[in-house]
Amino acid sequence: MEHVSARLASLSPSATMAMNQASKDLKAKGVDVINLSVGEPDFNTPDHIKEAGKKAIDDNFSFYPPAPGFPDLREAISAKFKRENNLDYTPEQIVVSAGAKNSLANVILSLIDKDDEVIVPSPYWVTYAELVKLAEGKNVIIRGVIENDFKVTPGQIENAITPKTKALLLCSPSNPTGSVYNKAELEAIVKVIEKHPRVYVITDEIYEHINFVGKHESIGQFSSIKDRVVIVNGVSKAYAMTGWRIGYIAAPLWLAKTCTKLQGQLLTGPTTNAQKAAVTALNGDQSCVKDMLVAFKRRKDLIMRLLKNVPNIEVSEPDGAFYVFPKIDTYIGKSYGNQKIESSNDLCLYLLNEGHIATVPGEAFGEPTCLRISFATSDDNIVEAIKRMKDALANLI
Repeated sequence: MEHVSARLASLSPSATMAMNQASKDLKAKGVDVINLSVGEPDFNTPDHIKEAGKKAIDDNFSFYPPAPGFPDLREAISAKFKRENNLDYTPEQIVVSAGAKNSLANVILSLIDKDDEVIVPSPYWVTYAELVKLAEGKNVIIRGVIENDFKVTPGQIENAITPKTKALLLCSPSNPTGSVYNKAELEAIVKVIEKHPRVYVITDEIYEHINFVGKHESIGQFSSIKDRVVIVNGVSKAYAMTGWRIGYIAAPLWLAKTCTKLQGQLLTGPTTNAQKAAVTALNGDQSCVKDMLVAFKRRKDLIMRLLKNVPNIEVSEPDGAFYVFPKIDTYIGKSYGNQKIESSNDLCLYLLNEGHIATVPGEAFGEPTCLRISFATSDDNIVEAIKRMKDALANLI
């Protein structure tokens, strides 16, 4: 007899991981599937970073690490914030975790009490709403529209705030839309948050370095609310280190200490040699970051050009990250033989089984009229995948 806790029974599985696995299962059967579902760079970790990880093993960094991360890594992160963002955080305000997802979980579980409300702009990354549920908080979803590049407005945020609001969860550059909030847009949001001293801002900036429009702007730069801002970041996307599992936060000291306490019970600390590799990533040669950005920009331009030739979809051009989030609702209600497309989930399964491309349904991101396509793959894969998509969609009637 199964006795799953109510806390876990309420969680939904990750749609991204589910589609990634479905793609792998089909590939294992010999089907040539192009996987555009997973959100990770297709580049290998740069050699100088790998060498640092190997050296750490040889240097016997194989014992328990400090719960918040090694001091040299927290110092490197502190220096990164000053150098790249002009933000002042002491190493004591930094907590390193096993990926940015782990960092987000630490923050939400440390900050959110039962029935606290968290404002989550939609479309949102699949895990945000689930972590709020895990903390027994309440998700308050506000919807961005494609006409505004899926960005929410200060007025929407203001209207969503109640006496129970505890946090606003931002993501810029955005997963799944690639939208980027500029400084003026962030400043307008800050004006709203200033009026509500109980409201914190959790800002996910993991795609900071994949920015096609210039300088990254963090909401942490505004001094009037800095003591209520938590920045979540990591090395996974910028340095092609998804499997190394190193994320981090910069937070008010009391919250950093609380996250450290929680992490000490749940994780102990992130993997030792991965931390040492992350030190080299942050302190070392940054040309690898720039080279990957050039490739992502080229791929973004390519996929946008190709998608404009796919009938009956609408696409907002991403300013960052490596996703496009086309609106495909005109295909909902169409059929292929006896198969009727009744949702973006159905459309994604159809594209997987008939077109042999893996995407992620918009339902998972709070926007059922869209689907997410990752262009973190080769130019050739992008060309072939969009051809397959166009051909498969043409067969729907």
